Order: sequence, then C-alpha cells, then structure tokens
Amino acid sequence: MTQETAVLSAKREMALESSAVRKVFVKTYGCQMNVYDSDRMTDALARDGYVATDVMEDADLVLLNTCHIREKAAEKVYSALGRLRELKKKKAGEGREMMIGVAGCVAQAEGDEILRRAPAVDLVIGPQTYHRLPEALKRVKRGERVLETDYAIEDKFEHLPAPDKAKTRARGVTAFLTVQEGCDKFCTFCVVPYTRGSEVSRPVAQIVSEAQKLVDGGVREITLLGQNVNAWHGSGPNGDKWGLGELLHRLSEIDGLARLRYTTSHPRDMDDSLIAAHRDLPQLMPYLHLPIQSGSNRILKAMNRRHTTAEYIALIARIKAARPDLALSGDFIVGFPGETDEDFADTLRLVETVGYAQAFSFKYSTRPGTPGAELDDQVPEDVKANRLERLQALLLKQQHAFAEQCVGKTIDLLLEKPGRMPGQLIGRSPWLQSVNVDAKSSQIGDIISVRITGTGPNSLFAEVVS
Repeated sequence: MTQETAVLSAKREMALESSAVRKVFVKTYGCQMNVYDSDRMTDALARDGYVATDVMEDADLVLLNTCHIREKAAEKVYSALGRLRELKKKKAGEGREMMIGVAGCVAQAEGDEILRRAPAVDLVIGPQTYHRLPEALKRVKRGERVLETDYAIEDKFEHLPAPDKAKTRARGVTAFLTVQEGCDKFCTFCVVPYTRGSEVSRPVAQIVSEAQKLVDGGVREITLLGQNVNAWHGSGPNGDKWGLGELLHRLSEIDGLARLRYTTSHPRDMDDSLIAAHRDLPQLMPYLHLPIQSGSNRILKAMNRRHTTAEYIALIARIKAARPDLALSGDFIVGFPGETDEDFADTLRLVETVGYAQAFSFKYSTRPGTPGAELDDQVPEDVKANRLERLQALLLKQQHAFAEQCVGKTIDLLLEKPGRMPGQLIGRSPWLQSVNVDAKSSQIGDIISVRITGTGPNSLFAEVVS
C-alpha cells in the first residue's frame, strides 16, 4: 500500500467513524438540576454523533449522572457500576465496545475512589466540567481513564449548544432552566458547597436566550433552577446586577411562555422584589418551595441556617399577603445531631402553624466532609425512624387536606402528557399537583379550564369546563 493510499484509507475510516450513529444512555439520580444537566450533556454529545437511547443494552456510552445529598447515594452508584461491569464484559465478548462514565456530584466528591473501586469506569466528570465531555471521551478512545473534576475557569454554559427545537419538543411542554449553581450558605448538614462550589449566577442575556429557544421548541412552562435560586444576582444588559424578581419580570415578557416557577429557595434570600413578583406576575405560579429543615431554633442554629422559626413564619405571612392563594412546600430533616424530643416537638408545631401543600422529609444522614458529620450526640437510627414516621403522617394529612380543598374549584390546567387510561391526559395545577382529565392528545400543551371533581392518593381528577 502506497503512502497516499494509506492516508486515503485512514481518512475514509475517520469519516465512517464520525458519521456512525453512536448511542448514549443517561441514568439520572437526584434533583431537577441533574435532570437539566443530563439533557445538556446529551445535547453536547449530539455534536459528536451520539443519539439518546432508553435501552441501556444498546448504548455505546452509559453515563450515570449522580447525586450526593443522601447517605446511600454513593453506594447506589457503586451497585449500578457493578451491574454495568457485567454488561460491558458481555458486550466485549460480542465484539461491541461500551464506555462507562460517572458524572455529577458523587463524581465530584469521590472521583479518585470511583476509579479505584470500579475499574470498568472509563470517565469521571464533575458537574462544573461536563461541557468538556466530548473532549474527555476522545481521550478515553485513546486509552486513558479520565478524571475531569477540576472546577472550570471558563463558563460551561458558554460552551454548551443551545437547546435544539426538535429535542425540546420531544422532551415535552415543561422544561427546567438552570440560572444559578453552587451555594455559599454552608449549612452544616449539606455537601453542596463541596460538590457544586460557590454561588455562580448566569447573566440575564444568556438565560433569556435559552428560555426563548425553549419556548420556540414548544415549551409552555419553565422552572428556574438553582441550589439557592433566589440568591441569583446576574449581570443585566448594562452590566448592572439584577435580582430574581427582575429576571422573572423579564421572562414573563416572552410571548408564548405561559407559566414560570423556581426552586429551591432559601428564606434569607426572599427579598421585596421577589415577593412583589408573586403579587404582580400572573405567569408566576402560586406555589413556593421554601425549606426550613427544622422547627427548633436551637437546631436551626446548629444547622447554620441563620434564621429563626419566627422569621420564617413572618416571611410566609408577607408572601401570602402578596399572593393569598399561594401553596407552600418545604424540606425537613429529623434526627440532626443533638435533636431532643422537645426540638422535634417544635418541628411538629411549626408544621401545624404553617400548613404545607407538599413537603419532603428525611432522616439526617452524615455526609463525609461536612461539619455535621463531626458533631457529637448523633441520634439513634430507631429514634430518627420514629420521628420521621410521625412527621410524614402529619405532612401527608396536610397534603390530603389541601387536595380536598381543591375539589369543586375551577382552575387552569396545563396539559402535559397522556394518562394511564385511553382518552386521558395528565396536567399540572397551578399548585404543581398532577391532575387527570379526559382530553385529546392533540391538546397537549394547551391550558384549559377544568373543575376538580375528586382526589386520589397522589393526584386529582377533573372535568373540562366548557
């Protein structure tokens, strides 16, 4: 073979490789931000010819996008990696290659340990560096095992492709949009500052551009995401700093964007402008996720929350004065180190006082590297389990009571997807409840008027109002 022929042959092989369709399977753990990140990783890989698949066995690349909030999150990842090792071995025996990558917060926190414990893993990439994914995969192809968890100096969002209209339509009529990442609060139970880094806010123009592209792709509702989303302070058009209230006003001007939400919030970052947005913007849904974690001031201080229960209750009163139909959601941790029976009773009293339409509650779990893990007086597991059961019973009672209060109301319903029964669609109420209604599939994306007729364990039922 002449040198010229060899060069032509190599070019032909490169062309075939670049044009070949490769499949990626992404398993997402944890929060809404990880859902958003998984979509953006898929978009970035599309540049290199990867298409998403829902069948893991068909994938050339499997990515686990991980969460590190709960104690057993990392062990779930290692368990999944054990199963993937066997699948990779099986495919290799069939002459098919499969790469395995771990992304997200467990990757950031335990990158070296993952490579040590799981030899089948080819790539570990953190949440601030997934814009480097295509280049990292090229290094894997050259035989490297890649650890890419250094915080990027560059803005990862500047390096990611804009949402594609076709993909946006396939993903549905609601979408997440990350506007803020990281946390500067350093709650003593939380690992986020160590896995996501310090607070970073995306600029207004970048957010508005992405929101517009989502709407152009058929999205009717956008939920703004951040570890502390109401701490967002992004650069405006003139370089001045905007707050979240101003950003919501700007996004409400996008034609076709019918609904806005945001999560997760911190009580210390609810300013007057944001409260006014709840009063003034019909697009901003009357639902607020505002975690407090405990009803005991002593425990709140130990958690480094830097607010009291009285301040929290007063804040809710101000928000409800601005938006009387507002429904609240919250987060609670039981069994934080040193929590006494009286501290837990304070939490139950707070829940009774506030009243929650929805809530998330968990037993405290130690996260390595956090101050809470070093505290004495850890609460026994059986005590934590008992307290969690009692708290969840109260929260579930309140959730059902809120649902019952909705029966007979006429509401606007955004139709999102087919239901379980033929001729049924599922939509979301303004308060984020799942609602079942008889409607045509062609109506997905429409906002219709319905009357709530009944409740189920986790959803509502409705009939169309002519």
